Amino acid sequence: MTDRPAITQTSRLARRASGITVANRLVPEETPVALSYGGTTHAVMMASPADFEDFALGFSLTEGIIGSVKEIETIEVLDVEAGIDIQIRLKDKANKRFEQRRRRLAGPVGCGLCGIESIEEAMRSVDDVHTSSSGLSADDIVQAVKLLSKVQPLHAETGAVHAAGFYVPGKGIVAAREDVGRHNALDKLAGALNKAGISGGTGAVVVTSRVSVEMVQKTAAIGAPFIIAVSAPTALAIRTAEQAGMTLIALVRGDDFDIFTHPDRVTTGAAKNVA
Repeated sequence: MTDRPAITQTSRLARRASGITVANRLVPEETPVALSYGGTTHAVMMASPADFEDFALGFSLTEGIIGSVKEIETIEVLDVEAGIDIQIRLKDKANKRFEQRRRRLAGPVGCGLCGIESIEEAMRSVDDVHTSSSGLSADDIVQAVKLLSKVQPLHAETGAVHAAGFYVPGKGIVAAREDVGRHNALDKLAGALNKAGISGGTGAVVVTSRVSVEMVQKTAAIGAPFIIAVSAPTALAIRTAEQAGMTLIALVRGDDFDIFTHPDRVTTGAAKNVA
C-alpha cells in the first residue's frame, strides 16, 4: 500500500493590487498510476494518489474489462517510487476474455484513450439506459450541483481537482470522488458505487467538468440515466447520450441549465429537501 499525500504545500510569489508577497499555497499531487492486469500494464493515467481500489474496480467496470466485481480475484497497490502500480488479477474466465481482447486490439499505433489501441475500440457501442424509469425535477438538478460542491475537500483546499458524485432524489449526494483527472474521478466513483451496492439506475452522475464521449460511455456503464455537468458537452457526447437513452444536462449555473438529450425525464416539480 501507499501513504502518498494527495496535497502538497508550495511557496509562490503572489501578485496582488497591493503588491507582491511570498506566500504558501496548497496544490494537488498528480502521480503516474499504472493499471496492470495479470502482470501486464494496460494503461497509465496521471491521477491523484488516493482511492486506488475504487479506481481499479471502476476502471475495470467502465472500460468493459469485467462485467462484475466477482470477476476480480485480487487488487494489489504497489508504490514503485516513480508512481503507483495497481496489479489486478482477474479470475480465469475473465482473464481469458481479456487476453483475447488484447490480442484482437494489438496493432502498431494507439489512440491514447485509457490503453485503447484501435479506433473501433474507442468508438465502442455504449450501454443502453433507455429502460430506466428514474426522473428528476428541475430543483433536483440545481440541488445536485450545489450539494456536490459541499463534498469536495481537495478542491476546497487547492481549487485544482475535478469531482464526480452520485445524486439520488431525496437522499442527496450518496457518493463522491475527486481527482486531478475528470475521467479518473468518474472511474473512482464507479468503483465506490459498486462497493457500496448502489445501483446506477437510482440517480444521476454529477460532474464538475465538461462532458466528453468517454464521460457518457462511463456513465452508461455505471447504468445511470442522467449525467449532469457544470460545463458544456461535445457534439459526440450529445450524439452518444442520445443513442444510449441518457438525459444529458450541462451548463448548470445557479437555477439555469441546458437539457441536450431526452428531456422527458425532467419535470418541473420541486426536489425533496436533503441536508
